[in-house]
Amino acid sequence: MEIGNVHIDGKAVLAPLAGVADRAMRELCIDYGAAMVTTEMVSAKGFTMNDRKSTELLTLTEGERPAAVQLFGNEPETVAEAAKKALEFRPDIIDLNMGCPAPKIVNNGSGSALLKDPPLAESIVRAVVGAVDVPVTVKFRIGWDPEHINAVEVAKRLEDAGASALTVHGRTREQMYAPPVDVPAIRSVVEAVSIPVIANGDVRDGLSAAKMLAATDAAGVMVGRGAMGRPWVFQQINGFLDGEHNLPEPPVSERMRVMMKHAQLLCQYKGDRVGMREIRKHAAWYIKGVRGAAQFRNEIGRLNSMEDLGKLAIRVIQSDAEDREKNGDYLPEISLPGQNFQ
Repeated sequence: MEIGNVHIDGKAVLAPLAGVADRAMRELCIDYGAAMVTTEMVSAKGFTMNDRKSTELLTLTEGERPAAVQLFGNEPETVAEAAKKALEFRPDIIDLNMGCPAPKIVNNGSGSALLKDPPLAESIVRAVVGAVDVPVTVKFRIGWDPEHINAVEVAKRLEDAGASALTVHGRTREQMYAPPVDVPAIRSVVEAVSIPVIANGDVRDGLSAAKMLAATDAAGVMVGRGAMGRPWVFQQINGFLDGEHNLPEPPVSERMRVMMKHAQLLCQYKGDRVGMREIRKHAAWYIKGVRGAAQFRNEIGRLNSMEDLGKLAIRVIQSDAEDREKNGDYLPEISLPGQNFQ
């Protein structure tokens, strides 16, 4: 897939998950084969007013490329100014959010609210394209509600305005994240424009990625919730698309190893206090499906140090081993994660 002058080597990319897809998460996903990552969304207005949090959200490392930075806003001049300023972080791509359904974003006229004003959406893209020298992409939904599905009209306007690629989430704003995903609506966008289209919505593994690609003829797929606590999902998707069917979930010992790595990266980038607080939600995803997960989740809320997390990881592995031994499953040798994890 070619997005402007940027080559994307692969078909599965990480979604700009707010509160989740930070530097640590993005690096892990790239390590597991994500073809591209995008930062959490940043307010264009806040960034132009030198909001300190925006700088943290937009900071990119060399270990997470190719990477896009994502901005949201509803004023063409302000979004263009923010995009130009964001170039200091050396993004490969500027992505514009026109799909977020959160009330605090929509009520301010941004995110999915722009679907109700296609000319304004077009003006924003045109202004940003004219302000920066990197490709500009847009992520949006298929419409505001079932009575106003206008994905094709919006897509054509955005392409005319100079967008280099589009990501289409196959739900309306009214749906939020409820099923179903309107796959035919995504395909209609693919057929209506000549730039790459990335399909988004309930892609969680190799099979769902392959089905989405086949049904939409999209250039790629975007993985959001399917990557939470599962950064290896990109390895699974890549393998499936290459013919290695049904790649299994990694054993619990490996999941705990990756969780420890995730925690170390969070602490490295955000400091121990913030890092340990933020690993709690990720840890809850990493232990999903493990015997005793409910009790472990209660303990996760009290984690304060890497030592605490390491002890928890060992007990999760032991609990899984006991469960599999009880069921007569083969038990391979495991290495327990410790504080000296590399």
